[in-house]
Amino acid sequence: MQLLAYILIYPILWLVSLLPFRLLYAISDALYVLIYHLFGYRTKTVKANLKLVFPEKSDLEIKIITRKFYHHLCDMILESIKSMTISKESMKARFTFKNIEIIKDFEKHNKSIVLMCAHYGSWEWIFILQTYTSHRGYAIYKRLQNKYFDRLVKSIRARYNSYLITTKETFSILEDAKKNGILSLNGFASDQSPKKDKARHWNDFMGINVPVHTGAEMLAKKLDMPVVFFSVKRKKRGYYEATFETLAEDPSSFKDYEITDKFLKRVETQIHEAPEYYLWTHKRWKHRNT
Repeated sequence: MQLLAYILIYPILWLVSLLPFRLLYAISDALYVLIYHLFGYRTKTVKANLKLVFPEKSDLEIKIITRKFYHHLCDMILESIKSMTISKESMKARFTFKNIEIIKDFEKHNKSIVLMCAHYGSWEWIFILQTYTSHRGYAIYKRLQNKYFDRLVKSIRARYNSYLITTKETFSILEDAKKNGILSLNGFASDQSPKKDKARHWNDFMGINVPVHTGAEMLAKKLDMPVVFFSVKRKKRGYYEATFETLAEDPSSFKDYEITDKFLKRVETQIHEAPEYYLWTHKRWKHRNT
């Protein structure tokens, strides 16, 4: 059944990926109508999240943010499909880096990096960073149920020396890379909710006390990797700019969870600046303390 689904859907995705951006975003506009207005995909979750973290905003303000968010979500879906065939030159023109010298400096000093980000802006195109550095890229992800689409997603990332690995694989793969003298750039989207029974640390996120992922910080300390945060701004439709900020050059000098808390504050700043670009469909605050 998985193979049949792949055989039926893959040709459609491939053809869509070949479309020019003008037509791609026309499809995105149509998808917005279907997802938001017709099917109401997770609209209750989105509105509940927004009302929870922005109690001061009116119903009209929440509605405006919600609509903008779904427009952006549909753009993200189509941009992810475009990743199948987009040229390196086109992606480099559309996803730029404001201060890539931070990454370059760690490369000069022969340091691997833990790169922390949120599900904000465009995190899908960050793998173009690999064309600017000799680091091998690893992104920690949750394996897709359909093994054929899982392979497809991995192959897209591998085009630019970037590889997807599961949480269970992370430490052993990165430890081996260090032993073999391989510089690695290791991406963690650490803003989502961990399982409540496995949470080691709780802190306020957008004013709500929740469990927090701490794996990126713990791994950075074990493998002596500096921690860098990257934020993404949408310049205009289909164009993004990433900015890097070093959170910890020497992670072992920080108290436990201090780096994680710094990361959360940076994410909060992003969200307050333009809340429509955060991934509100996830139940980030489902385990909150009340």
